[in-house]
Amino acid sequence: MIPAKVKIVEVGPRDGLQNEKEFVPTETKIELVNRLARAGIVNVESTSFVSPKWVPQMSDAAAVMAGIERRPGTIYSVLTPNMRGFEGALESKADEIVIFGAASEAFSQKNINCGIAESIARFEPVAKAAKDAGMRLRGSISCALGCPYQGEVSIESVVDVVERMKALGCDEIDIADTIGVGTPKRTREVLAAAQKVFPRERLSGHFHDTYGQAVGNIYAALLEGIEIFHASVAGLGGCPYAKGATGNVATEDVVYLMNGLGIETGVDLDQLVDIGDFISRAIGKPSSSRAGRAIFTKKRDGASACV
Repeated sequence: MIPAKVKIVEVGPRDGLQNEKEFVPTETKIELVNRLARAGIVNVESTSFVSPKWVPQMSDAAAVMAGIERRPGTIYSVLTPNMRGFEGALESKADEIVIFGAASEAFSQKNINCGIAESIARFEPVAKAAKDAGMRLRGSISCALGCPYQGEVSIESVVDVVERMKALGCDEIDIADTIGVGTPKRTREVLAAAQKVFPRERLSGHFHDTYGQAVGNIYAALLEGIEIFHASVAGLGGCPYAKGATGNVATEDVVYLMNGLGIETGVDLDQLVDIGDFISRAIGKPSSSRAGRAIFTKKRDGASACV
């Protein structure tokens, strides 16, 4: 059941950097996107067309999209919460827009001040506009494995949101462990249920590593046949609405795992490790990638550790 090949969706430039307090220079963001694409990442979540009042780090979205090199075969995604955001995405020639909802009623109310049903309904005009424009549409479901406010999230709630996003015409749907509380058993249960209502090959796993379970959850997802995984180079990221949530699982760690399992990713781990070092130095924070740190140290000392 484990797939022979998986797609890595790199979320570092958007999800990874959006909560950095110090503004990351636009040129650095552009370089990050370009280097990730050159390393073999075929889907890069590049920026977010949101209000700069709420997410000032993404205020240069148009400039980032204008400055990147467009590699053939690479999907450049952007987050778009409303029609204004969609218009920015369309003008920037984004390949894919990302809409988002939550499987937790409490999280939805705290995050965007409305319930799940209303939050998804708000995306109807955005989804229709994207389809009319011939753009890919991806839906992301937050708190699918647990919520910082209500605790446990039922599998039925996750399936309900999957069905709602399917009705909007989503090409892919992300099952996201926003606060990193999921465990392999629960991960398998949720993904097994989700693929009963949406094609397995178009479901993706998005895991945070708050409790150190991300790599284990990814392996559990592989056992359910999942072929798409999100990751953030150097383990960048977090969620401002989920207290205690650490960064996304590191891309280096995910690729190292896949290499060890003999699963094709098309990503050059050696380049990825260098990219992790580049962005960590740029923002003045150490990399959270265990594989990345280990490999970089060995490379620096003249030995190769890449699988």
